Amino acid sequence: MQTTETRTTTEPLTAHPSADASPLAVTLVLGSNRHGRFGPVVADWLLDRMRDHDDLDPEIMDVAEADLPTTFEPSAAALAARSSVTPRLAAADAFVVLTPEYNHSFPAGLKNLIDWHYTEWRAKPVALVSYGGLAGGLRAAEHLRQVFAELHAVTIRDTVSFHNAGTSFDEGRLKDPAGPDAAAKVMLDQLVWWGRALREARAVRPYAG
Repeated sequence: MQTTETRTTTEPLTAHPSADASPLAVTLVLGSNRHGRFGPVVADWLLDRMRDHDDLDPEIMDVAEADLPTTFEPSAAALAARSSVTPRLAAADAFVVLTPEYNHSFPAGLKNLIDWHYTEWRAKPVALVSYGGLAGGLRAAEHLRQVFAELHAVTIRDTVSFHNAGTSFDEGRLKDPAGPDAAAKVMLDQLVWWGRALREARAVRPYAG
């Protein structure tokens, strides 16, 4: 009778010796440029959660400060505006996009920033955080998934959303942080996994999609 020997091991999994263990450069895109916007309040909370994560090195990019024209004409003004935006997107290993919901979708200023770029998003992970009224901005987040899929980016499955966001914060602080803090940890842990995996993959074999 032929038998099959099953080998087992209790040795822990270790990182590949060539893996890059440095923190991920993550750009938080603040997606609203409306007067009186609530986004900065959520962004401050989110940046604190990102800074608590040892695997992340965050910076913020504010759509309101990007000043990109909507004509897509490569004028001197457009190239000057891109010079302060594009290199920062290109240098990022991953992104967190913070969006409100306007008329069941995300803001025009955010779409404009996305559309001005292509290779900067490719083969990189994007986490989505939304805020709004009863829907919590989730419809805007789902629309962004379609956009980033077209750009060959990978959106993170888990999100963070704030329903009736204006009543969730008091003087810039969450009234009940337990749920959002737990959701942010899950999302950022997933972002780190995808960020490291895709960074290593791009280093071994440049993405040609």
